[in-house]
Order: sequence, then C-alpha cells, then structure tokens
Amino acid sequence: MNNQSVQISNLCLMTGNANPELAKKIANHIGVEIFDTFVGRFNNGETQVMISDSIRGKDIFIVQPTSQPVNDNLMDLLVMADACKRASAHSITAVVPYYAYARQDRKTRGREPISAKLVANLMVAAGMTRVLTVDLHAGQIQGFFDIPVDHLKAAPVLADYFKKCNFGDDLVVVSPDLGGVTRARDLADYLKSPIAIIEKRRPRPGEAEVMNIIGDVDGKVALMVDDIVDTAGSLCEGAKALRKLGAKKVIAACTHAVLSKNAVEKINNSDIEQLVITDTIPLPPEKQSDRIKVLTMADSIGDVIIQIQSHRSVSQLFK
Repeated sequence: MNNQSVQISNLCLMTGNANPELAKKIANHIGVEIFDTFVGRFNNGETQVMISDSIRGKDIFIVQPTSQPVNDNLMDLLVMADACKRASAHSITAVVPYYAYARQDRKTRGREPISAKLVANLMVAAGMTRVLTVDLHAGQIQGFFDIPVDHLKAAPVLADYFKKCNFGDDLVVVSPDLGGVTRARDLADYLKSPIAIIEKRRPRPGEAEVMNIIGDVDGKVALMVDDIVDTAGSLCEGAKALRKLGAKKVIAACTHAVLSKNAVEKINNSDIEQLVITDTIPLPPEKQSDRIKVLTMADSIGDVIIQIQSHRSVSQLFK
C-alpha cells in the first residue's frame, strides 16, 4: 500500500443535516463512505450528536454548509466538531460550502457586530483545525481565522457550463455592483469576455436601486454574476436595466442560492431567462423552477479534500 492510500484510508467524511446530498456526491467522487454519525435533537431542541465508531487519530472532514436554518446548522457543526475533538481525532476540517454571516464582515454604522468574525472564533474554539469554503462574500474573511482556510471559487465550474452555451463574442459578464468587480473579472477571464458594471445604491437593507451601467451591453448576452442570490431584488432590477440598454438576453450566475421569501417568484417574473446556481445550498422542491439550473461543486470540493489529505498543493488545482 502506497503512502497516498494510507493517507486516504485515514480520511473520515461526516455530514450534518444541512446538505447530505452534496456530502454523498463528494464521498462518491473521493471513493469513501460517509461515516455513520447521528445528528439530531433532544426533546428540548438542543443538538445531539452520536458518533458510532472510534475516530481516534482520524482526519475528519465535516460537510455542513451553514444555510437555512442558519443557527441550527451552525450549532450542529460546532457540536460535531467538539465531539470529534473529545474523541481524539487527529484533525478536523470544516467543509462549509456556504459560510453564514459573511455579509456582516465589517461595521457600517455604530454599535453593529462583526458576526463573520464571531463565527470564525466559534469554529476555532469548537476544535476545527482547517476550513474549506466556497466563494466567501469577502475574501478578507480568511484573515478572521487563525487556522488554514482553503477558499475555493465556483468560477471554473460556472465557466465550463457557459462555454458549452456557445455565446461567442456576444457575451459580456456583468457585475451587479462595484464590490463584485473582481468576481466578475475572474469569470470573464475564464470566458475571455469583456465586463460591465452596474452602479447601484441601497436605500434600505435588501433593496437595490440601479443608478448607472458602466460598459457596453447593447446587443449582447448579459451574464450577471454574484456570490449570493438572496431576495433576488438586485438581480431582477439589474436585468431590467440591462434590457432597457439593449441587452438581447439576460442570464445570471450565483454560487449560493439563499432565495429567501418570494425570490423564485421574482425571478420567474423577471427579465432573467436563466439563473445558474450551485449546490452549496440545497434547493428544496418548492424553490425549483424551469429557469433555475443547478451545477454541483462536489467534484471540485472532493479534489481539494484529496489534495489536503495527501499533503499536496491546493493552489495547483486552480492553475
């Protein structure tokens, strides 16, 4: 048995209740079984975790995005990590495809928390020795941790899909705001397309008003790209503005599909012909739509897990 086989055999993949389907896909890609772990509730609502067999000396990978219900899923992750730490696991990697509270990464007015930092502190205190996440809302959140953070981007997965659509020179990648320009540029580089930028303001939280569009979208297929689609207000208003300025088609790509309240209804009634998302957050039946296409991040996450476990460079995967 070679050294890599020994390392992979020491890998123990667990899942909470947030996205077990994604965990199964990751397990299939790696070629391991999901470790038998019970994550449930006591009668009073507290999280209960029971690990069936010994994990002493094992390298644990816990797949648990902190999506809705956010606080329950976050607490499940923390309690699972604590259980693994007290069971003498060798290492504990939190595989958190969607990192909750990431939009609270700074103080924008007085007496506000920086919740993204608090969540990082909780993960470290619970016993995590590494974090693997996808498309953080703000890349600097990596600096909130005193442990290694592997920040995986969805751009290659999204780009592979849109390359097959054969939009050619008609495609322009659009950032829905000034803060998302780097994200738009990453995808545009993969697709070898120009970019445009929507300038907007937020009169109130969860609402957006388009002020201006920088770049040429006339006669183009406009591909809006963002990390999170929540209420879908920004995307729908952006799509309306792009169509008014002559875009012949508007599509959108978002890594994390929160889709709160009536977001799906908004999308179905908007100028967005297709919304492409990933499975970092599970899409329940009531949120499914003919306009929504789901791509999986399982293979990409699985490849990173293999690199971590084999003590090889993760950045090599992205070159």
